[in-house]
Amino acid sequence: MKRTLITLACCWAGITCCKAQQGPARKYMGDTTLPQHPPINWNAAELRPRIPASAFIAPGILIAYGVTSTKSDGLHQVNEKIKEEVWTENPHSKTSIDNYLVFAPAVAVYVLNAAGVKGKHNFKDRTIIYGMANLISAGVFCGVKSFSNEMRPDGSNNFSFPSGHTATAFVSAEFLRQEYKDVSPWYGVAGYAAATATGYLRMYNNKHWLGDVAAGAGVGILSTRLAYWLYPTIKRTFYKKSDEVKTIIMPTYQSGAVGLGLVHHF
Repeated sequence: MKRTLITLACCWAGITCCKAQQGPARKYMGDTTLPQHPPINWNAAELRPRIPASAFIAPGILIAYGVTSTKSDGLHQVNEKIKEEVWTENPHSKTSIDNYLVFAPAVAVYVLNAAGVKGKHNFKDRTIIYGMANLISAGVFCGVKSFSNEMRPDGSNNFSFPSGHTATAFVSAEFLRQEYKDVSPWYGVAGYAAATATGYLRMYNNKHWLGDVAAGAGVGILSTRLAYWLYPTIKRTFYKKSDEVKTIIMPTYQSGAVGLGLVHHF
């Protein structure tokens, strides 16, 4: 009998403790129960970055202006006016600097890393991203050139729209900005200055209209931003941590000729 009373007393005490523990929780949560969610895989979330809508605004405006300039009489007159001011009224000899300036910002990325100023990615990752950006850009502007049928200002051919030199230059400029924007914004400013100079030189050489240059700039910027957005998924899908990519092949475009460039890491 005594043992039974002790057992009942223990059970009563346990029930009282349970109710005391549940009381504050119910007071805080009311009559609802929080749903149980699986733990967040932060690594997977980090590998799936979302490209912000703002990334499309500037390149989208440039591309839209370029496309509209091929159909709008008003913007076509703007193209003609700029040609008149830059070339017709001030005839001059052409320069080949634009053929080399297109790659200057990208070269700066590798020079800075070699000098000890580290960017966002290592050699392998940044080279693959740069190659991807050039592939996207070249695919767009070469494809559009084939059916746009826009005559160059100098009348040499009808592959004027969009400017391939300018697209490649802005791929390089955005590449430099992305790699070093967390170090200093002035690296990006310098890269965009070089790309803008390339676009101007294409008009200075009477090879492109303003609309061609604007569209090329938009294609280059957007292609690089897409490459940075796509690369984490591609890396996770096709490469293991132990993989080492030593050779990269990327497209090149110079003076109307499309080719391939080879980068090998010894």
